[in-house]
Amino acid sequence: MRRDRLTPGVILVLIGAVVLLRNFGYLHFHWSNILHLWPIFLVIGGVNLIFANNRSIWATVIKLTVIVVGVGLLLFGDFGDRNRFFPTFYFNGHHHKDNDDDDMDIDLGDDKDDSDSTTTNTSDIVKVDGNSFYHTAFAPGTRIARLNLSGGGTTYNLSDTTNDLFAANVKEFSGRYTLKNHTDDSVSVVDFNMNNQHRKSFTWGDNKANTATLKLNPNPLWDVNIKAGATSLDFDLAKFKVRSLVLSGGAASFSIKLGQPVENNTRVNISSGVSDITVSVPKDAACMINSSTGLSSNNFDGFSNNGDNEYKTPGFDAAKNKIYITISGGLSDFKVRRY
Repeated sequence: MRRDRLTPGVILVLIGAVVLLRNFGYLHFHWSNILHLWPIFLVIGGVNLIFANNRSIWATVIKLTVIVVGVGLLLFGDFGDRNRFFPTFYFNGHHHKDNDDDDMDIDLGDDKDDSDSTTTNTSDIVKVDGNSFYHTAFAPGTRIARLNLSGGGTTYNLSDTTNDLFAANVKEFSGRYTLKNHTDDSVSVVDFNMNNQHRKSFTWGDNKANTATLKLNPNPLWDVNIKAGATSLDFDLAKFKVRSLVLSGGAASFSIKLGQPVENNTRVNISSGVSDITVSVPKDAACMINSSTGLSSNNFDGFSNNGDNEYKTPGFDAAKNKIYITISGGLSDFKVRRY
């Protein structure tokens, strides 16, 4: 056998074996490891270049050892977000005063960094490297509300309630946030968006991520729409009546905890690129998952596989209120857990 063909042959065999084991349910591959451990491919490629013209046995052993160890870490490593081997890029920029729509009830609370921030009295509140408080008041009689959330480079947390319709405490290092509230066919709509159109300076490092702690009023029936890029999101929605949740993201980490399904059912639609996604549902809730996730890894404990990528909890068909989860994605690690 020609040794110059041994390395690519081993790589192809390992990839094929991994895909087969995953398809038969013997292996749950954390696709998010590619985000954290991608330098392994550089190491493998570098070692093979160093020993490209060395045909000795020990050189072959070194190359194979690096491949096996590297692939082993990718397959069985569970590092979460503790280790990131790639830098995070953020852009800081001063804003320009904009006169946008003023269809919003919004209040700026206590600012801790007044010397480092700038605000306007329009419908947009802009802060640069400071703390901001955003809120929009709850109108009595509001039955249905919709939260539209968008923006990357931010860690979002939501678990607590508020007497307002929506409230957010934000630590801002880059970009600008806008909060708008309007009514759409009797639905109270909240738009909370991250806008990076004013970029002037460049920061290298992972300690400059924006953080946003959100709160919702527990009384309305909520529709939540999230569009996020490179984002970490932890939403505990067990205290809220969620009618629908639509989540789309790129390279991200999402953790969603749902409460009991509402009347006429709760519907969740998740699509992502390279992401680590965990959805938690109550143990006694009837839930069905429809999965079309390509090369993604799926882990649905407590669900029975009914074929055609459909998974159900016991007694699902007879339940009155149900949770429907549809997931699709590329290289993602999907987990649906029952608590």
